[in-house]
Amino acid sequence: MENVSVIIVAGGSGSRMGAEIPKQFLRLNGTPILAITLRRFLDALPDCRVTVVLPAGEIPRWKAICAEEGLENTHLVCAGGDTRFASVLNGLDTAGDCDYIAVHDGVRPLVSPDMIRRCLSVAAAYGTAIPAVRPVDSFRRLTENDGDSHPIDRECLRAVQTPQVFRADLLLNAYGQPYRHEFTDDASVVETYGTRITLCEGERSNIKITTPEDLCIAEALLARSECQR
Repeated sequence: MENVSVIIVAGGSGSRMGAEIPKQFLRLNGTPILAITLRRFLDALPDCRVTVVLPAGEIPRWKAICAEEGLENTHLVCAGGDTRFASVLNGLDTAGDCDYIAVHDGVRPLVSPDMIRRCLSVAAAYGTAIPAVRPVDSFRRLTENDGDSHPIDRECLRAVQTPQVFRADLLLNAYGQPYRHEFTDDASVVETYGTRITLCEGERSNIKITTPEDLCIAEALLARSECQR
């Protein structure tokens, strides 16, 4: 197995969730979302180095959760920044000597070990691996004229997920660039640096929990996966 460092970015505030605590700490079938996410990587890549990136003020809460969940001494923790770009950059400082770096959203707890390993395998072959799924909805693009729109061929579209995996030197060099507003994920950072992006097969169940409806869906998906074991 390649030498891998994992950065789990968990800087959300929970504003769209309407929750009193950040969404990464909400419980999914009794377990904090971020704890489930962390365990997915520890199970899939037992020898990897994992860093969880959190808002500085939430680190004590996370340490208390780790004590409760038996996750102490399984990973590193560092404070994030004002943007996702800055948070990943801080996480990269803890990556250590590694061949590949995977960056994952802390609120995607349903990523499967098979998908994690698949992304790593594609990155080992091509240098980059960005999981994506085909959309099932129809899409329309708004035009400059108020109210006008036109259809877009959904066969040309993909919904991008995480973990996004990169050869370590490519990601580190790309994050040496100044921040740009159009950096929405790590793939956009690496592509802007001049590296070709390779897509791989994602999973529809690998949802990002952002709204109360997402939490309900995730609870059902997690319960189903546990029944199938």
